Amino acid sequence: MKLPESVPTQLFINGEWRDASGGGRFAVEDPATGEVLADVADATAADAMAALDAAAEAQESWARTAPRKRAELLRAGFEAITARADEFATVMTLEMGKPLAEARGEVAYGAEFLRWFSEEAARIYGRYSPAPDGVQRLLVTKRPVGPCLLITPWNFPLAMATRKSAPALAAGCTMVIKPAALTPLTTLLYTQVMVEAGVPAGVINVIPTSHSGATTEPLFADPRLRKLSFTGSTEVGRVLLRQASDNVLRTSMELGGNAPLLVFDDADLDVAVEGAFNAKLRNGGEACTAANRIYAQTGVAEEFTRRLAERVGSVRVGHGIEDGTQLGPVIDADARERIDGLVRDAVAGGSRVLAGGSALDRPGYFYAPTVLADVPADARVMTEEIFGPVAPVATFATEDEAVALANSTPFGLISYVFTTDLARSLRLAERIETGMLAVNSGVISNPAAPFGGVKQSGLGREGSAEGIEEYLETVYVGIADPYAR
Repeated sequence: MKLPESVPTQLFINGEWRDASGGGRFAVEDPATGEVLADVADATAADAMAALDAAAEAQESWARTAPRKRAELLRAGFEAITARADEFATVMTLEMGKPLAEARGEVAYGAEFLRWFSEEAARIYGRYSPAPDGVQRLLVTKRPVGPCLLITPWNFPLAMATRKSAPALAAGCTMVIKPAALTPLTTLLYTQVMVEAGVPAGVINVIPTSHSGATTEPLFADPRLRKLSFTGSTEVGRVLLRQASDNVLRTSMELGGNAPLLVFDDADLDVAVEGAFNAKLRNGGEACTAANRIYAQTGVAEEFTRRLAERVGSVRVGHGIEDGTQLGPVIDADARERIDGLVRDAVAGGSRVLAGGSALDRPGYFYAPTVLADVPADARVMTEEIFGPVAPVATFATEDEAVALANSTPFGLISYVFTTDLARSLRLAERIETGMLAVNSGVISNPAAPFGGVKQSGLGREGSAEGIEEYLETVYVGIADPYAR
C-alpha cells in the first residue's frame, strides 16, 4: 500500500514547508516489507537554528494570545484529526508497523491530548493573599516557560507528538519538534493539520533529521531555548540532561522502563492472562510501558504460564494493513536481531520456549510472539528493556519476594499487579518503586492521568493537570501593604 499523497515530506519552519538547507533527504521504510515509503527532508544544525529563531520570534505574541483562543485552536486540531482518523492510522501503520486497529486506537488516544489540554488552557490559575505578617500582599501567577525543544520517539508517533505539544500550546509556549527518523511522517501530517486549524507561523516548527545529535546540539547552547521534553532511552536521556544542564533548562524526561508484572495466587487468571497479554503485546511490545518481566506466584505459575503461551501463540502475525492482523513487525532489522539475542541468551541459561522463540522467515522485520518459562534472574531478557513481543516468566513465593523482584532495577516507570486482595493492592502501591501502578489491568495510559516514572525512568509528568505545569513558570509578586501610609 502506498503512502497517502497528502503527507508532507519537508521541514516546517516559520509557517513554511521547505527543503533542508543542505538539500539532504533520508528514506523512511515500511518495516513490514523493508521497502521505502518516502524520502524526507534531512534537517541540518542550520535548519534547527532557523526553527529556534522562528519559535523565539513568535513566543511573545503566542504567550499573549488569549487562553480561549489557544483552546479553540487545540479543539479544532482534535476535531480535524478525529475526522481524518483513517488517514492518520494508515500512515502510522505503514511507517511504524502496528496493526491498523491499534493505529486507530492511537489516533483516538493522541487526539484526546488536544481535547484535554484545550480544556486546561483556560484553567491556569494563580493566587492572591495577605502575607501572614500583614506587611505584604502575595500575588502568585503563571507564565509560559518559553520556546521548547520536543524530541519524540518512533513507537507512538502521533500520541507522543500531541502529549508534548498540546500542553505546550495550551500554556503559551512555542516549539521545535524533532520527530524520530524512523517515523517522521505522522508528525508531519499532524503539523499540517494544526496549521490548517490556525496555529500561527513560528509557533510549531518541525525538523526531521537522520542525525539527531548533530542537528539539535547547537540549540542547547542558545539561551532562547527554555525547555526540553524528551521521550526515549535512558542512555540518550542522560546525554540530553548533560547538555541541558549548561543553561539549566527545564526538562521533562520520559525514559526507559523495565516493568514488572506480578500475578498472585488469588488473582482471577482469566483477567491476569488477558491483562498480561495486553501489557506485553500492545504496540507489539514496543512500548516503555510494556510488561518486561512477568512473575507468577508458585501456586498459579504453571497454569498461568501455560494459558499465556496459548494466548500468545494464537496471535495472527502479518502486515498491519491486512485484515485480522494482531501483531506487525518490529521497527527494523537491528531491533529484530537484538530481540533474538535476548531470547537466545535466555535459552542458553535454561529457559524453556513455550511459544515462538525465533525471527520469522518473511520479508520485513518480524519476530514470532514468544513466551519463555523458567527464566533465570540474571538473564539479559530480565534486566534489559526488550521492546518486542517476548514475554519472560519467572516465579516468586511471597509478597515480600515479589516486591524485592519488582524493585530490583534502576527503572521505575510502571508496574502491573494482579490480585483480588484490595489490602495487598494498597500495600504494593506504597512499596513498589514506580511512577504508575496498574491493578488488574494491562493498559492504564490516559490523557487525564499523570504519566511518568521514578528513578532512571525519568523526570516530570505528562497528561492530566500536571502536564501543563511542566510548561509554566511560577512567578511571585510581593506587593507593599495597601494600608500603609
